[in-house]
Amino acid sequence: MTTAAPATTVRRLARFRNFLGRHTRGLTIANIFAQGGIIVTGGAVRLTGSGLGCSTWPQCEPGHFTPEAFDASNIHPYVEFGNRTLTGVLTVVTVALAIAMWNSRRELRWWGLLPLLGVVGQAILGGITVLTELNPVLVAPHLLLSMGLVWQAVWLALKFRDAPRRDSKVCIKTMLRTSVVLLGGLLVMGTLTTGAGPHSGDAAATQRLGLDPTKIAQAHAGVVWVFIAVLAYLIWKVRNDRSEGHRDEVRKAWMVLAAVTLAQAAIGYVQFFTGLPEVIVGMHLAGAATLTAAHSAAYYLLKRDRRKVMAR
Repeated sequence: MTTAAPATTVRRLARFRNFLGRHTRGLTIANIFAQGGIIVTGGAVRLTGSGLGCSTWPQCEPGHFTPEAFDASNIHPYVEFGNRTLTGVLTVVTVALAIAMWNSRRELRWWGLLPLLGVVGQAILGGITVLTELNPVLVAPHLLLSMGLVWQAVWLALKFRDAPRRDSKVCIKTMLRTSVVLLGGLLVMGTLTTGAGPHSGDAAATQRLGLDPTKIAQAHAGVVWVFIAVLAYLIWKVRNDRSEGHRDEVRKAWMVLAAVTLAQAAIGYVQFFTGLPEVIVGMHLAGAATLTAAHSAAYYLLKRDRRKVMAR
């Protein structure tokens, strides 16, 4: 009996690892949506002024992990708690992904751990942000880390299934790297623009950063237009390239990125000239996550497959 119990446990663990291994691709996709979902729910926290809906962390209120309903209570604790709950879902997904990747693709096992480490970092940073009452120095990195995890999630999903890359001899490595820098720049400028405006994340404050909202928005727009120019150059260079698969994923990647970029730019101008309505700002935030994902896919697929180029 003593020997049989550990043996049964080992078999169950082996079956569990095999089960996760068979669903690794699905977990990579779930990771993308969960990482993006955190950004959307985090945006809802900001736009509803629920940044301090839960007054402490990891509990929502002292002595309680869930919001407490009072006569004078409002929606803010529940919005903030919803964001934290999705973090729990994301944690489960990233733990499962780390285990599955470790057993199914050992060359990617450290990349498979990165989403989980990112979630742990986000939880710690989010807790510090709440405890410091939404210190502006910490709020922006909180969002930027999520954007980085979205980018890595898409890259990991494509890498796991060995998506066909560009096999042309046209070299665009420098401009691809430039687009990464510009993407980071426009995301940073976007967080500064939001931090200088009325959507501060808590009901009391109307401005967190001592920046002129109009000037910082104009600077943000400038970076966006440089990004669009670089993207146009990349499209011009690779417009005739094709991947070898039965579907042309390379062409689809830059077409999607171009469409998302232009749509995001249009939403940005609409929100600026309509006085930053919450719904439009929320769309712009979701668009930023979509743009980040689309850029990751384009970056991966537009990089040349050196093995194919050298074999030609």
